[in-house]
Order: sequence, then structure tokens, then C-alpha cells
Amino acid sequence: MAKPKTEFSVNQKIVYPSQGVGKITEIFKKEFNGEMVYYYKIYLEVSDMFVMVPVTKSKELGIRAIVSAEEAQAALDMLSEDFEQPTSDWKQRYQDNLALLKKGTIADIAAIVRCLYKRSKIKELPILERKLYDNAKKLLEDEIAEAMGKLPKEVEAMLHVKLEPLGAKTEKKPSLIDEEDEDDEDEFGDMSDKNSDDSDDADEDSDDDGDLDDGDD
Repeated sequence: MAKPKTEFSVNQKIVYPSQGVGKITEIFKKEFNGEMVYYYKIYLEVSDMFVMVPVTKSKELGIRAIVSAEEAQAALDMLSEDFEQPTSDWKQRYQDNLALLKKGTIADIAAIVRCLYKRSKIKELPILERKLYDNAKKLLEDEIAEAMGKLPKEVEAMLHVKLEPLGAKTEKKPSLIDEEDEDDEDEFGDMSDKNSDDSDDADEDSDDDGDLDDGDD
């Protein structure tokens, strides 16, 4: 099998939607279902794990290059822009933001962070939304840090400066129990664990490093 044209190269930093910033450590071929398949081997620092993604499926999985510094700045600026108020139904809000997380553009991630930060200033977020917010914020910080050549802690401070004007304009209301709030989280109980489901086809062999074939035919 001839080596396919690859969009990414070894040692290139990439973004894996829902998973975070990663680094291509190897491009190799391995037999799968009787055929030789080329894979990207990606190291994800945030979870300290390797995943293997078929080269031909990388676009389908949404894997993309790190954005430019200009695009990173635009995502930062977006955090302090006015936007339509999110729905008060946390279940619908969670589904909408989860869909954005899986799309995985930097604008999508910034939109999640802005939406949930704004909502948290009105009322405490349910557990699943707090986890989603923390995940999206970490993804945003890591990519902006890579794009701008800054430390994640520096970017965290930059995000706070952009977000806080939103909070300052919003009077936090008493924490009332909505019918659709915490008691309904059980039906979504496993959803926070499904953010990495898109990688099921990609990392099934991730622990089998001993069989890797580095040859290029």
C-alpha cells in the first residue's frame, strides 16, 4: 500500500475535538482487518495518553491544525462580546454546547465558555455543565497558548480579563431550584463520559505499541 498524502506531519501540534491539543509523534502503517492502514499516533498531554487515528479518518473526526495567533486573538475577543442569552433549560443548553464541543472549532469552544460563564453568574451550573465548562475552558486555554506562544497560566489570566466584564454586568440571582435542574441530571449521567466517544475507532490499538510497523512502502 502506497503511503497516502498526509495533512499533518510528525511533531506537528494539532487539536483533537473533545480531547484537546495533541502532538503527532509518528505516522506508521499497521494491518487492520487484513489491510495495511496508515495511522497518526497522537500524544494528548492533557490526559497523558496516546491515541491512534487512521489517516483517512482524521478529517471526519475533526482533527485540525492549531489556529493562527490572529484567530486565537479573535476567539479571546469573542468572550467579551454581547450575545443572545442562552436558554434557561439546562438540558437543552447542555446538548447545544456538547454539539459545539464535538464540532471543535476555536470559535465553538469560545462560545461554550462565554455561554456557561454568563449563565454561572445568574445561577450555579449543574454538575454536568460545570464539567463541560471546565473542559471547554481548558481546551481554549491550551490552544490559545500554543497559537500565541504563551504559557497556559498567562492565557488563563487573559481569559479572566475578557470574561469578567460579562460577570460584572450581571447580578447573580439567588440559587433557586428549577424543575429541570439537578434532579434531572441522572438521565444525562453518562454523557460527560461520552465526550471521547469519537475516538473509539481511532484508539482501539493505542496500548499495542509493540506491534507498530514504522516502514514506509
